[in-house]
Amino acid sequence: MPPYNIQKRDSLKLQNIADMEGDLRNNLSRQELIRHPDEGSDPNVVVVPRRDSSEDDGSPAENPRLTRTQKTTVAILCFVNLINYMDRFTVAGILSDITKTFDMTESQSGLLQTAFVLVYMIMAPVFGYLGDRFSRKYLMAVGIFFWCLATLVGSFMPNYLLFLLFRCFVGVGEASYSTIAPTIISDLFVKDLRSKMLAVFYFAIPVGSGLGYIIGAEVTNLLSDSHGSEAWRWGLRVTPVMGFLALFLILCLLQEPPRGESEGGQHLQSTSFLEDLGYLFTNKSFILSTLAFTCVTFVAGALAWWGPYFTELGVKVQKDPNAKEENVAFVFGAIAMTAGLIGVPLGSFSGQKLRVKFPFADPLVCGVGLLISVPLIIAAMVLAEFNTIVSYVVVFFGQVFLNLNWAVVSDIVLYIVIPTRRSSAEAFQILFSHALGDAGSPYLIGVVAESLQPYITPRNTTTNTTMEPLSTTTLEYFNSTEATITTTATPKVDDYVKFKALQYSMFLCAIINILGAIFFFLNSCFIRKDKEKCDQIIAGAVEDRESTSSNRSLSTPEDPEAEQTQNLIT
Repeated sequence: MPPYNIQKRDSLKLQNIADMEGDLRNNLSRQELIRHPDEGSDPNVVVVPRRDSSEDDGSPAENPRLTRTQKTTVAILCFVNLINYMDRFTVAGILSDITKTFDMTESQSGLLQTAFVLVYMIMAPVFGYLGDRFSRKYLMAVGIFFWCLATLVGSFMPNYLLFLLFRCFVGVGEASYSTIAPTIISDLFVKDLRSKMLAVFYFAIPVGSGLGYIIGAEVTNLLSDSHGSEAWRWGLRVTPVMGFLALFLILCLLQEPPRGESEGGQHLQSTSFLEDLGYLFTNKSFILSTLAFTCVTFVAGALAWWGPYFTELGVKVQKDPNAKEENVAFVFGAIAMTAGLIGVPLGSFSGQKLRVKFPFADPLVCGVGLLISVPLIIAAMVLAEFNTIVSYVVVFFGQVFLNLNWAVVSDIVLYIVIPTRRSSAEAFQILFSHALGDAGSPYLIGVVAESLQPYITPRNTTTNTTMEPLSTTTLEYFNSTEATITTTATPKVDDYVKFKALQYSMFLCAIINILGAIFFFLNSCFIRKDKEKCDQIIAGAVEDRESTSSNRSLSTPEDPEAEQTQNLIT
């Protein structure tokens, strides 16, 4: 063929390629062409890995050095998460004082937490939808302001119903933060560094919960001489002050990163609400991890709410108690903090190390942790009747294994869901896990305990006493007053009956823990495939569509001429 024709044909081919430039994907290869270093002038060309910031699998490499902006952002988010959980469990630490003020039953006490969580879970999808589309920084600021205001005003309420109403309002503010903050961390870091930062972030759950017990109880004890039975109200006013400080830090110092920045997913666009739902509810790993996490929140919510009160009852029913009733909230808070400091990083570290060889290791770590915690939690509830100190030790280890999953579950959600849908994913996980978990568990445990009380025999009715023989006159007196004694001897429910009823009802936590472990084990069967699909969508190698027709590969076009052109480009 004449050279002129070759030149003309090549020119036409290049012109066709230029015309198709707008319709073709970017080349996703992480390789480049260079001359072989050992061949000198040999024109042979070989392919070698490109030396850039990407890993061999095409995913972005992590930068081990943290910038000042990253450190500041993580520190602010951790501080807000800390006071978030402090406020949530301050009420649990002073529950006995609130019960005396409002004369509440067990079910009414549980309803305080249940009502809060119900509103919290309902508002979570709203903020999740907004968080994927609008400024996350200002959404968090508005929510934190509303939360601080509701907590502060609620501490002045004179009756149970108004206090319950403002606890519901607190849930609105907390929903804004919990759904958005983890997605900001995911946009700052990748891979193991993201897991480490999430572990730091989720320290706040056990540590904040423990501080909530401690601060609420200690402030109440400190001011009990001057404010009497109303001293507990001051315990609720500590976190709003810290919340207003957090609001200032968010507005002035926090810098919001672009969505998907750390993974190269800036090209992804937000989609409709129905498309987001379709994506999430066809993601098997998301569904199973949400069901498993629901079991975790059920158990954690029940233990956190009823734990101090149950332990106080245990101290009361012991003949020779080895712990003081007024110190229970403080010790319980210290246990929660210490168990979190060990359990959260232990779970994150175990997942990071094991998934190097086993990509499905994260849900296995969570499932094994739940199974180990089952006998420990049961033993702690049984021992609370006989020895409080030993019960403290056992429940500490139970909480360590229960805390293995907090950072790991959030990490799972962030690496199986694309960046533009992560706020929605966090929101819907909050919705379902709290709707079927800790939204109902405090109230359910209280209702079950109340229903069991009539079937439990008070311990003092079986006590045998040795008496001297009675005279005939004395016997006649007792016979004449038998009806009166029978009428007045019906006592109010005593502490032993309350303790045993609550103990039996809390055994439900062990059953739910086993169910959660099963869901985590099932999750391990699908997590590798779902993560690979998410990475491919972020890299642009797969269309973000659910229909089969949209998944057709660009490497098999119908036009043979186009196929040759694409091969040439590759």
